Amino acid sequence: MKIISWNIDSLNAALTSDSNRAILSREVLIKLNALQADVIAIQETKLSAKGPTKKHKKVIEELFPNYQIAWRSSQEPARKGYAGTMFMYKKDLKAEVSYPEISCPHPMDYEGRIMTLEFADFYLTNVYTPNAGSELKRLEDRQNWDEKYADYLVCLDQVKPVIATGDFNVAHKEIDLAHPDRNHFSAGFTDEERQGFTNLLNKGFTDTFRHLHGPVEGVYTWWAQRVRTSKQNNSGWRIDYFLVSDRIADKVQRSEMIDSGERQDHTPILLEIDL
Repeated sequence: MKIISWNIDSLNAALTSDSNRAILSREVLIKLNALQADVIAIQETKLSAKGPTKKHKKVIEELFPNYQIAWRSSQEPARKGYAGTMFMYKKDLKAEVSYPEISCPHPMDYEGRIMTLEFADFYLTNVYTPNAGSELKRLEDRQNWDEKYADYLVCLDQVKPVIATGDFNVAHKEIDLAHPDRNHFSAGFTDEERQGFTNLLNKGFTDTFRHLHGPVEGVYTWWAQRVRTSKQNNSGWRIDYFLVSDRIADKVQRSEMIDSGERQDHTPILLEIDL
């Protein structure tokens, strides 16, 4: 099975805007369709509470004619047009879609952050983890989220193996970002968030990229948009992951990043696994 994951930072803009960034985003979407993955997991769709419009669906159908979609948007009392997740998966696949709530701090359960596909032999779950925020104002809530999310994955894993993907908003080790010395008190690299990710792995999950590639340096999934030269200088962070249940780690064949060209922010990631 081939799976792609991408924090698109506004599917709405990618499908409807004529800005240079939107054009670059559509070029990436065209590239993803050419790869013909079985499933594409999207984070940060920023769609309305009603989900994709007719125009969105028309463009998706044109770009991805062999796929069906399932989506989850931010709902009141959470912010409108915020966060959100989506699955695009081949029309011939049989999967049960669920929209879990994990009793995390309000209003995170309303922000459309988790979707799960249940297949006959495994679960595939898509997550957009909350950011700890400016001045780490949401760090305590983020720690609570990390505990609840780990418990959720453990519950799934007790039934059948799990593949968990998405934007986890944490660089786990110093090797996972270009400038660890400058960022120990930055959202996404605090001791608390890194420990939360360690705790998750210790509950029976494998970081597939490190499993296959070991301590390779300079490989990232996100470059800050606000720093124009961040991608040119490869001043990035690895915050997007494919995790799998430990017992299926040996079935992973590929776990890598997909080149998104000039476009900064997140780049898509790819997993191939023989299940």
